[in-house]
Amino acid sequence: MKDLTGKILIAEPFLGDPNFERAVVLICEHNDAGSFGLVLNQPIKQKLADVIDEIYADFPLGIGGPVEQNTLHFVHSSGSLIDEAINISDNLYWSGDFDTAKSLLNTGILKPDSIKFFLGYSGWGPGQLESEIDEKAWMVTEISSEKIFENKSVTFWREVLRDMGGNFKVMANYPIDPRLN
Repeated sequence: MKDLTGKILIAEPFLGDPNFERAVVLICEHNDAGSFGLVLNQPIKQKLADVIDEIYADFPLGIGGPVEQNTLHFVHSSGSLIDEAINISDNLYWSGDFDTAKSLLNTGILKPDSIKFFLGYSGWGPGQLESEIDEKAWMVTEISSEKIFENKSVTFWREVLRDMGGNFKVMANYPIDPRLN
């Protein structure tokens, strides 16, 4: 089994699942038990302070996926500052001690360009993600942590495909519904 931790999944343009339409998913954990990921390009109007008490900064929220949307998850570039953070790729960490993160947020040490918050997550059972990749539901790529934190838009799917070049650049311009073309 190829380790996909830290990789990016790009949804096939006509996937047909509204939870993952034009989704860009960061895989935070991938092992024999399954996979855990966060959708990077589904922002919502709510802010972090709307769902967590004692947060005084205005941090955006996104939907991480359709599973357990009552749970909060975060990725960041501050592994040395947040205990228990899990390194998933170069300068990219998943989770960690939330009380420490909250303190760093409120003191202004952590800024929106170094941390992202999500409600819910994307999950796959053992072998499920590999099967979906084999069926061409997902394209796998890598992007820098800087690109992840710079992303503030639902157009991120298109931007990542353009950056991949070649035929992917053409795919970036596919209409959501080709019948309306």
